[in-house]
Amino acid sequence: MNKLKFIIPLLLLSLSFESFAQREDIGNYEYDKEYMFGVNKNTNGGLIGGFVFKVGTRIDDSQFSFWALELSNVKNPKETRYTNNLGNSYIFGKSNYLYSIRPQYGREIILFKKAPNQGVQVSALAAVGPTFGLIAPYYIEYAVNRVETVNEQYDAEIHQVPGYILGTGYLFEGLGESEFAFGGNLKAALNFEFGVFRSNATGLELGYMLEGFTKEIPLIPTTENRQLFQSVYFTFFYGFRQ
Repeated sequence: MNKLKFIIPLLLLSLSFESFAQREDIGNYEYDKEYMFGVNKNTNGGLIGGFVFKVGTRIDDSQFSFWALELSNVKNPKETRYTNNLGNSYIFGKSNYLYSIRPQYGREIILFKKAPNQGVQVSALAAVGPTFGLIAPYYIEYAVNRVETVNEQYDAEIHQVPGYILGTGYLFEGLGESEFAFGGNLKAALNFEFGVFRSNATGLELGYMLEGFTKEIPLIPTTENRQLFQSVYFTFFYGFRQ
């Protein structure tokens, strides 16, 4: 019994140290680098608008600089998806895709820090950078007659009967025929960060994006085509810090 009087307190003390060691990462938000991966949804994109990779560096206690790379599919606001009798969907009138590759440099300022183990951290950020646009042809499967079909880029002068469009082409079909367009982009956003651990982070970025090119992008030749695109977006981020 005398031995137990000494053993039990030692066990409790050991468990306390182990519990503390397991949770020492909680509430400690001091870090110098962060690496974030994101999935984007925006008013110029589809179900998934694009993907983002971001690397941030601490400047001081409330300010960070970051480099980011965004890959996004940009749509014309007038694009409408139809479904034919076969159950296949297509966008009537669409002639090209626009894929935007956006390297960016930006600054982020923490507006409200979260308390240890709880709360949400709110930051404001802005970024700017060039845009490298890839204009890829939009292929459709078109019925020439009752037994013959062709896969080719949509042309309003040739493919005039919507009922003859059987669906879209293969994934990445015609990518080798793409053209390039150069431009620039800028964005401003608020970032809301959740989670309690220093080593990883989860967040939501809500913002506005403005993007322009040196020439009009003919996404739908029969309607107004633009050089300038603007959108509201949100990006869900997950990443780690060190």
